[in-house]
Amino acid sequence: MITIFKNKENIPSDMEYVEINDLFFNQNTVLKLDSRAKSIIEKIDDSQLIGKFKIESKFNDVTLDIDHLSTGCKTVLNVLYFPDKVFCLKECGDNALEILYELKDGAVYSDYAIIPFDMEAVKVSDQNGIRVISDYYQLKEWWNNEE
Repeated sequence: MITIFKNKENIPSDMEYVEINDLFFNQNTVLKLDSRAKSIIEKIDDSQLIGKFKIESKFNDVTLDIDHLSTGCKTVLNVLYFPDKVFCLKECGDNALEILYELKDGAVYSDYAIIPFDMEAVKVSDQNGIRVISDYYQLKEWWNNEE
């Protein structure tokens, strides 16, 4: 399950924080794409991965460079392929959030609540340590009340 950080100071010093997901994806993640990326791209952007660096867009079946994926899709792929880093969650739409919250591993940061309604368990990290929350309302309360 993913780990959520609300405060940057709670991110462990041995974990790199990535604020700009587009740039990180274009420079790093794109080189690691494999069959796992295919279904994520289909679910989030409704596009087809047709080559290492090409997608077929849902709009008129136009072929585009892979850097045209949405930032939300890039963020999910960053988290999937680099679970040892913490990625900014703020540019993810609902479709990306649903997939992101289902990942088996990875870490994200946002100082305000960004939660899909249909969520499973996540880990939250704060000054009290790491704990698991498996309820939308409890997670929202943690995000809104945690100092």
